[in-house]
Formats: sequence, structure tokens, C-alpha cells
Amino acid sequence: MQINTILFDLDGTLTDPGEGVVRCLRHALETLGFPVPSGEAMASYIGPPLRENFAALCGSNDREVIEQGVALYRERYGRVGAYENQVYNGVEAMLEELGSSYTLYVATSKTQPFAELVLEHFGLTRHFRQIHGGTFDARLDDKARLVAELVATHALDPATTVMVGDRRYDIEAARANGLRSIGVTYGYGSREELVAAGADLICESPAAVLTCFSEWRGDQPKATHRQ
Repeated sequence: MQINTILFDLDGTLTDPGEGVVRCLRHALETLGFPVPSGEAMASYIGPPLRENFAALCGSNDREVIEQGVALYRERYGRVGAYENQVYNGVEAMLEELGSSYTLYVATSKTQPFAELVLEHFGLTRHFRQIHGGTFDARLDDKARLVAELVATHALDPATTVMVGDRRYDIEAARANGLRSIGVTYGYGSREELVAAGADLICESPAAVLTCFSEWRGDQPKATHRQ
């Protein structure tokens, strides 16, 4: 079968949210009185679910502490953090080209209102049939569950659907739902992380993603790595 549907992660795949995410995490940790890791170390917290991040950053599974961190993060993110962000070079051209041949969706753990805010701010909403984001509670913190809900809602055929993302959570969610996957290394996940998670293809740029889809005709891809 040929591919007809593509699910895109948002953070680290369509936009680079690093500055905003790190500043919001720092704001929450400082307000709660927890130490703030170095900037380089903080980059590893771009992509995972917020509650998972705060459990690790605070060294605690105390639900009240975690929820306080999440609330502080979101308060700043909604005011300013969402705009401390930028679209990766080549993403708009990639979406324009793919949108002419495939149905595109966003599948992101970022809460729905924030995902819509970011995509609208950067003029990307028009490329997607629908945006599927997380919820303010923990119901869709597991990305595999979020993707499962998207697939069920739109009656998608997993055999003709591909997930594109930059972290293992995206690749694992695709595998859990029977989708093929493309891992992108221009975001926040390493090639090693994506390979270990089982990505079918690894691409180093939005242009490389286009090349992969031009080669992918529903059987096995012709290559496992594109620069």
C-alpha cells in the first residue's frame, strides 16, 4: 500500500521551541526553589511530557510538586514562551510539497490550545487537516495513546500512515500503533536515540524528509539514512 497520511510532531520537528521551553522550565524550578541544570543539560527536557520532566528535575514523584511545576511552566508559556520559538528552515517548503500529495495531521504532546497557538502564530495551521494535542490533565501524556486516539478518530489505516518526529516518544508511539516512522535529527533527539527506538528512516533535514517520501512507495524504503 502507498502512504497517504503523515502525522507530524510539533516541538523539535516543525518548530524549534528550545528557548521558550528552557526559560519556562527554569521559571518553574526557580519559583519552587529547585536547582536549575545547565543549559546543555536542559536541552534533554525538550520533548518528553511535562510531568515526566518535573518528576526528574525535582527528583520527586510527589504529585502536588509536579502539578505545581506544570502550572508554573504553562502560566509563563501561555504569556511568552510560545513565542520564544521559530520554524525550522525548510519546514514550510516541506509542508507545502507534502500537503499536495498527502493528508497531514499534527500529533503533539503539547496541550491542544498551546499547539494551536504556536501553529497559528507561525502560519502553519493551513497545512493540516487537524491538530491533535495533549490535554491539561495527564490523560494523553503517553504519546502512544494520543496517536491511538488520532488514528481512531479519523479511521486512519496504520499501513498507509507515517509518523515524523525528533524523539523516541514519537517513534515508540508509531510502533505501538502499527505506523511506520521517520526520525529527524535536526531536532532534539540524537540519531542513536531514534535508531534505538526503531525508526524506519532517519533524516537530517526537512528537505531529506521530502526525498524519503518521494522514494517511499509503500514497500520498504530505499535507504535508512538521508542527509
